[in-house]
Parts: sequence; structure tokens; C-alpha cells
Amino acid sequence: MSSWLARARGADGEAGQVMLLSLCFALVCLLLVTVVASASSVHLERKRLAALADSLALAAADELDLEVYFDGGVPEPDEHGKIFLTDASVAAAVEEHLSAWPAQSLPDGVVVERAWTPDGRTAEVTLRATARPVLLTWVLAPWSDGIALHARSSARAW
Repeated sequence: MSSWLARARGADGEAGQVMLLSLCFALVCLLLVTVVASASSVHLERKRLAALADSLALAAADELDLEVYFDGGVPEPDEHGKIFLTDASVAAAVEEHLSAWPAQSLPDGVVVERAWTPDGRTAEVTLRATARPVLLTWVLAPWSDGIALHARSSARAW
């Protein structure tokens, strides 16, 4: 072997290995950044959906179907003066407040799965939405069509 070739490869024959190692390390770091960014965006979407469910349940707990109440369809207030909710009043309040919510702050594909009252005093709301990863790579390809999110919240009327 000639002396210039030996100098080009280095004394131990590992010239260029650091470059390959650095490129592989950079690729792993980029993939890690995309996974963390996408997981963070899905987490934030889940938190937004939970906050929306909380807000809708709270609004529904404050509602009373006055027409049904005055027609005698709702039981009389109890000894503490508490008035009961109905499934219809809860569902109507949820739809009303959801339609008034700013569209740009709603999660993608948000759907009210159920809005009801189990005991006449608690409003329960179950929402479903889809979160999509912000950065798609081959690592995240199985979730390219979205991740299903569910949120359930309840609020008690006093």
C-alpha cells in the first residue's frame, strides 16, 4: 500500500467512521424530535377536548328546561329547593354551547357522543375527536389518519 493511501485512511483505517456515526446520530435525533413534537400535539388536543367537555358539562348543569318544568314534566324541587335536570335540557344546552364555541378552537372532528343526566342533578357529557400528529415520518405512519380521543366530564347542579 502506498504511503499517501495509508495517510488518507489514517493509521488505524477508521477514517470517515466518525462522519457516518454523526449522520446516524443526527437521524435518530430528528426522529426523536418528530415523535416528541407529535406526542405533545396529541396531548394538547386531548387537554383541549377535556376542557371543552368540562365547559359543556358545566353549562348543561346550569340549564333547566323551563317548558317541561312549568308543564309539570319535572319533579318538584326537593326539600332543599333543588330542581332536577332532564336529558333533553342537558342535550339542548350542550348543543347550544357547542354551536356558540369558536370553530377555530374546536378539536378536529369533535362529536358529542352522549349528553345526559343520570340522576337529575348531574350533567354528563362525553365527547369524541380525532388528533393528527403534526410531523409525519415513517415512524408515525401508522397514525397518519389520526388518533381517536375521548373525554368525559360531569358537573353537578346545585
